[in-house]
Amino acid sequence: MGTKDSLLSRLFKFVRDGAEEPEKEETEQAPFPAIETETESRPAGPLLHRLELSQNHVLFKLWALYCEEAGWQPKPELVLEGASGVPLPDAVGSAELVRLRMLVNTSSQARYEQIRNGQKALEDEKSPPVDLDAQAVVFLAKDGMTAWVLVYPPAGGGKALDREILDQALKDRQICFGLDEALLDALPQEPERYFKLFAVAKGVEAVPGANGHIVDLFPRIQERKLKVDEHDRIDYKNLDFIHSVEKGGAICSIIPPGEGTPGRTVQGQEVIAKDGKPETIPKGRNTELSEDGSSLIASISGRVEFSGRSFHVNPVLTIPGNVDYSVGNINFLGDVSILGDVLSGFSVRATGTVTVGGVVEASSVEAGRDLVIAKGIQGDGKAVIRAQGSVFVKYMENCYVYAKVNIETECIINCEVYCGGGVTVRSGYGKIIGGKIHAAHEVYAGMIGSRVGNRTNIILGGDPCEEFDYQILTAEIEELEASIKFTEGQPDSPDRTALLTKMQVQLKLSRARLQLFDKERALHPPELQEPGVRRMRCDTAFPGTVLTVDGLVRHINDMVSPCFAELRDGEICLI
Repeated sequence: MGTKDSLLSRLFKFVRDGAEEPEKEETEQAPFPAIETETESRPAGPLLHRLELSQNHVLFKLWALYCEEAGWQPKPELVLEGASGVPLPDAVGSAELVRLRMLVNTSSQARYEQIRNGQKALEDEKSPPVDLDAQAVVFLAKDGMTAWVLVYPPAGGGKALDREILDQALKDRQICFGLDEALLDALPQEPERYFKLFAVAKGVEAVPGANGHIVDLFPRIQERKLKVDEHDRIDYKNLDFIHSVEKGGAICSIIPPGEGTPGRTVQGQEVIAKDGKPETIPKGRNTELSEDGSSLIASISGRVEFSGRSFHVNPVLTIPGNVDYSVGNINFLGDVSILGDVLSGFSVRATGTVTVGGVVEASSVEAGRDLVIAKGIQGDGKAVIRAQGSVFVKYMENCYVYAKVNIETECIINCEVYCGGGVTVRSGYGKIIGGKIHAAHEVYAGMIGSRVGNRTNIILGGDPCEEFDYQILTAEIEELEASIKFTEGQPDSPDRTALLTKMQVQLKLSRARLQLFDKERALHPPELQEPGVRRMRCDTAFPGTVLTVDGLVRHINDMVSPCFAELRDGEICLI
């Protein structure tokens, strides 16, 4: 044992600055520490990627020799993340452990062979002692963003770890950026500086540029919600459904993408950063980019709408007064704003939204989107109101109303209403008296019918708008057939021939549309369609109210207050 101790004392020079020598009794009891197996517990903390080595690995042989000379030392622990380090992603950490294992295998084996060769030289007593300085081995991450050092202790008369050894090892691997100078200065005095991994350099990650984005100055989704005041009234003059813009006005701001900030590896190499991606500009009809490209502006004055993926500016035709003989009938591709009334006998047709500030008399008004009438409709049994969107009107009296979506009003008197969604008559008077209300889903009112027993028909289900279109088309065909028959009986003239040809062409087109209607009905009969909601709600339903739901009829002969009616198990139930 004496010979072995002599050899080891010459091979290892142990320097423990500030550390106390282990007690003699303890050293004598355990001169050579037992090597722990992989199954023993690991230290607590966020150490996620640890290199596991078998107890027969050459690194543990080096550690055992070091412990035999210097006393017990903590076992080797090679962890990529320190106690306060940011955990690596699992895939990255696992790949780095494979590379670290190769480095540890190579470097520890080379170090061990140097020591063994030194031992053999000493045993021969012919060669001078082998002095091995402490050795710092640099492990560089694959992405070049982190550099660790693993330090082997000195042997023989070699010197202990110092800053010069660390600097040379880093220089050999061209590590020149992001050095942790404080750690490098403190590491030579660290008691547990050997057989550990220390992250001594950190690169700077490249930061991609921020993506461009759009800041909307107008809403993309227009909510059709009516505001009811404390008196249960709606101001139909100020619904704020139309968002207007002047020519050159901004519709949305365009925030350009940002430039990326390049990074740098610990070897000083620049890492290129990606610039942000530009956002798709929602450019639609009658819009253009500003000169500096910072905003989308209107190329005409009009109404701003968002449809599909783009903002559009629809032209707005403004009538400062009434639609009468001074204006004539209106056919317009866009929105129409009428500040006055629509007088009897005139028609207004627009592909966009129609807004009427006054009253609609016995006339025809058709909107490709919504229809807003601030005062009301006095139809005299002749007014025909149609909207492909919703209808918002103060009151409706003696008229035909067609809406693909919903209808909201304060009063309906003796009207024929066809609605693809729901009819709401709650604010103001909240009354439905007389006529026929055909809604696909729901009728919601304060009062339905009257005390004198006016017959009021509420029909739920089916496709009311399709039914109305079918009736209109059928009536149009009958009128054309009658007009052609009458014209054929007139004296022959160039005007008669031209008029007859025009009506015959129109009749042919109308019959073709009717055939298309019949074909669609055959392919999608009402009984095979999804029923959805079918209900009638009101505070009071008077006698004379007739409710029809999907063909089933229920007469209300007594006043029901409140009234909730719906179809249950093939029967109309009043709750």
